[in-house]
Parts: sequence; structure tokens; C-alpha cells
Amino acid sequence: MPAVPAVTPAAVHRPFGAVLTAMATPFTRDGALDVPAAQALAERLVDDGNDGLVVAGTTGESPTLAEHEHDTLLAAVVEAVGSRAHVVAGCGNNDTDHTLRRARAAEKTGVDGLLVVTPYYNKPPQEGLYQHFLAVADATGLPVMLYDIPGRAATAISTEVLLRLAAHPRVVAVKDAKDDLFASSQVMAAAGGEGGLAYYSGSDQLNLAHLAQGAAGMVSVVSHVAAAEYAQMVAAVDAGDLPTARALHARLLPAVTAIMTRTQGAIMVKAALELLGAVPNRHVRLPLVEATDEQVEQLAADLRGAALL
Repeated sequence: MPAVPAVTPAAVHRPFGAVLTAMATPFTRDGALDVPAAQALAERLVDDGNDGLVVAGTTGESPTLAEHEHDTLLAAVVEAVGSRAHVVAGCGNNDTDHTLRRARAAEKTGVDGLLVVTPYYNKPPQEGLYQHFLAVADATGLPVMLYDIPGRAATAISTEVLLRLAAHPRVVAVKDAKDDLFASSQVMAAAGGEGGLAYYSGSDQLNLAHLAQGAAGMVSVVSHVAAAEYAQMVAAVDAGDLPTARALHARLLPAVTAIMTRTQGAIMVKAALELLGAVPNRHVRLPLVEATDEQVEQLAADLRGAALL
């Protein structure tokens, strides 16, 4: 029987760091953008172990932010933590021209990169997706993380298109919320490695699974409350210590369940941040609605179950 050749693990390519929080956007009780609270939250998140923040993304309630609020929020977070962490601007909608304008505006705020979501609702064909993302990558000098989330956008980015886009020097990463581990492993095998297309888990339920098959890290909602634990998970996987990584995954399951499965994640993570004293209130803008007292009570129990409260 021939000997099995030794396999040397490839170095993990992390263009935006390893643990990024998809940061919630604090509002005042009357619904205005709360810039001081946003800066304080950004500082807390970085202090807790995040080496990157995605600002003005879906968890940041980007659909309800005015354009000037996007720019103000991005600039404020860059001012607060830009010297200590990667700041990535949530960017994109279903109009390519509008997306290009927003990308150029984000670049002026000093962010380190763009998270560009799949155009939603109009269900473009794959060639349309390719042309859309190519136009955004050509619009600025910033590196781009593609955001593949068919559950919101109704259209997934095909493996073929991801591989085509990987050839662009500024398309450097994917936030994967498609939850197709086989497809993501195919892209990583074909276009990963140093200087290639880095994968980031976009589903907290699958953070460990993505890391185990070579992902660079995660863009997480639960990392609002568990950044240190996720940083430990990344370090454990890097070291080949899967028992430790699995133990952390198991410990955090109640928090993932509480924040990501009972209602919209932005609603529950704001309630969790209020419980921890990290934001002044759990206000969200319509059409989202605040967590109920009953939901908060269950959330507190789950966070205690995960040793986070």
C-alpha cells in the first residue's frame, strides 16, 4: 500500500483580520443616529477582541440609514478605532449606479474596505452579478468583500462567478451566508491561499464549520457579546486544536440560538447590548421592532447559559 503523502497546511490569508463584528447602529430613544454611542460601541468591540468591524451593514440597519448617516457613521467609527482595527463599509443595493456612488462616498470616509451585498429583489442573472461586482471593484481603490446571502437577496453568487471575480485584484474576500459548505470549499480550493479569495463565515451557526475547512474568519453578529471566545476559536483551529474549538462552539450555542434564530438578529443583538450596558437602549427603526420584555428575559437566560452574562 503506497504511503500517503504528507500535507502541509497552507497559511490562512486574512485581508480583513479574523473576527469582525457586523456592528449594530445605536440610535437615541427618539430614533436619531447616536454617534457618541456608536464610537463607544466600536471601541468596546475592538477592546473585546474584534480585529475588524463591518459598519452600516444589514445588522447596522443600513436599509433605514440616510446617505448622510452612512457617511457620518463610517467616519465616526474610523476616527474611533481605525488605527486599531479594519473598518469595512457595508455597501450596495439593487441599483449598480447607486452602489457605485455609495462606494466612492465610503472611500472618502477612510474605511479599509467594502462589503458589497448581492443585488436584491430584482434577481439579476449570473452575468449581471458579475458585471455589478466588477463595476464596484473598479470604482474605488478599496479591497472588496463580496456578500453572498441568497436568503435576503433571492439570488446566490454561483461558484463560476465567484471564481471569475477572484481574478480581480481588489476582490479579495467573500462573506458567505449561502450556507453551502461544499460550494464554499470548492471556491477555497480553487481560489484560496495567500493573495487569493479569503472566505469569512457570515452565519454564526456555521463559524466552526467554515473555519475547519479553511475560512479566514467570520463576520459575526454574536461576536458583539463573544468576540474573545471567537478569537480563541480561530486560534484553536489554527493550532489544530479541534477539541478546544468544538468546546467553544458548544458553549456558545445558546447565545447563537438566542440572537440569530428567534427573531431578526439586529433586534436581539441590540437587546443583548442593552443587557450588557454597551448601548443606552435597544431602539430599532421600523420596520424592525424592539425585542419584547419576554424575549429579553429568555435572551438573558441564554446568555447566562453561554457564560456571557
